[in-house]
Amino acid sequence: MKDYLKSRIEEALLTLGLDASSVDLQFEKPKIAEHGDLSTNIAMTLARVAKKNPRQIAQELVDALSLDPARISAVEIAGPGFINFRFSSQHIYDAVAGILNTGHDFGRSDIHAGKTVNVEWVSANPTGPLHAGHGRQVCIGATICALLEWTGWKVTREYYFNNAGNQMNNLAITVRERYRALFGEKEQEENIHYAGDYIHEVARGIADEHGDAKMDAELDFFRSAGEVWCFAVIKRTLEKLDVHHDVFFNEDSLYRDGKIDTVLSDLRAKDLAYDKEDAVWLRTTEFGADKDRVIVKSTGEPTYRLPDIAYHKDKVERGYDRVIDIFGADHIATIPDVLAAVRSFGLSTDHIDVIIHQMVSFVNEGEAVKMSKRSGNVYSLDDLVEDVGVDAVRYFFIMRGASSQLEFDIKLAQEQSENNPVYYLQYAHARIASILRFAESEGKRTDDAGDLSLLAHDSEIALIKELMLLPEIVQLAARTYDTQHLCTYLHNVATVFHKFYHDCRVVTEDAALSAARLALCRATRQVLANGFAIIGIAAPESM
Repeated sequence: MKDYLKSRIEEALLTLGLDASSVDLQFEKPKIAEHGDLSTNIAMTLARVAKKNPRQIAQELVDALSLDPARISAVEIAGPGFINFRFSSQHIYDAVAGILNTGHDFGRSDIHAGKTVNVEWVSANPTGPLHAGHGRQVCIGATICALLEWTGWKVTREYYFNNAGNQMNNLAITVRERYRALFGEKEQEENIHYAGDYIHEVARGIADEHGDAKMDAELDFFRSAGEVWCFAVIKRTLEKLDVHHDVFFNEDSLYRDGKIDTVLSDLRAKDLAYDKEDAVWLRTTEFGADKDRVIVKSTGEPTYRLPDIAYHKDKVERGYDRVIDIFGADHIATIPDVLAAVRSFGLSTDHIDVIIHQMVSFVNEGEAVKMSKRSGNVYSLDDLVEDVGVDAVRYFFIMRGASSQLEFDIKLAQEQSENNPVYYLQYAHARIASILRFAESEGKRTDDAGDLSLLAHDSEIALIKELMLLPEIVQLAARTYDTQHLCTYLHNVATVFHKFYHDCRVVTEDAALSAARLALCRATRQVLANGFAIIGIAAPESM
């Protein structure tokens, strides 16, 4: 509807000789329902340009508008120049039929059809299982990918497998130390860089397969064994959450293929990299930074910036229409340097969007839950899934905007009550399924919409208007990368449905009215199910 009204208003402005190219034509839902269904302040926005009173502009615009009465029943001018629009009854009832006819595809659009996007997320170091804190990025990324696909994008899901660098050496040293201890050697504390029990599992696996034959094996052997074990565990965890990637890009391939050397050579040629104090520095002050940054340490080991530059250069050169990175807040300092370096190669980064999510904390019955790969106290993402279930994990991690701090209340996520937001949503879906089963047991048809014009109660109309919003909400959430929009919307749908159910008996002696209300129930169930599919939670038939 907003697109329809926008096109009509733009046509009317042209006939009035008004140039709207410099103003943003927006529509909002009035705070007071009696004021209509949509409102725009375009007349007030144009007042300075047109040098007219906003109400005069509004009246001229309304007079010039050509609107389909089957879609808009009334247009009114309010206050200093707001233009309010009321949906026609036909448009409202057509919406219910449209939801039922479109089914699982209601909410989808093709506005970005033919465009490609690469989304890189999770990308956790393969030095241990995913801890519970990783779950926020896992679930945000998966939901954003789904939102993008629902708006027509062809999505490539990518995991940057950073299997190079000092953290992998530390993993190898730790695995070797634990392995040797199984055959009587005394452990050296300075060689234990990761204290989690999972290291013992890796070591025991090597011992079970090779006995003591690897006591003097090269460090590369233990690095490979640790990497393979850790990444298999990471992938199994992601599979539990129904999260999948199309591409696993190995960091060490940047070294094997010479891309690190090429980038470093090119930076030197541009005088953007130089030697100082036995290290190699990136001249980030040329990009506006307060000081230059080390990209190769005096030990010869690159810092994160250098492989990240080579990796992003590679992604840009692959030719995606858009590239999306999802990072934790700990990456915020490196991003400007990496993108500036990529631009120095003559490549555009305008199509790269970086989503930074804040960290998450966990509480259980008021007690803080801590997690760390380096200590023995690891609260893993597997533990969290076991404690609260997949649906609560998928929902709780995305119900707040990525830029907001998130406190994950484990006890609340376990509750089987309306206080638990995911339970509240799923209960609404299950309640509708129960209503439909009851109607069938009473001999009512549940596959016939009947006469939808019988839906005249305020609660019925309010519910229909809420259901109509799904396509708009999906587009908004996809455009802003803000999953909270969808969560808030689904909560609103459930709330408005529960009010409808309280106010309007669904199965009545009036067969025609029952058919119409059952159709509304089915439309609501479809909207909830479609939203659940995007989020990645189940749509239960009973609870």
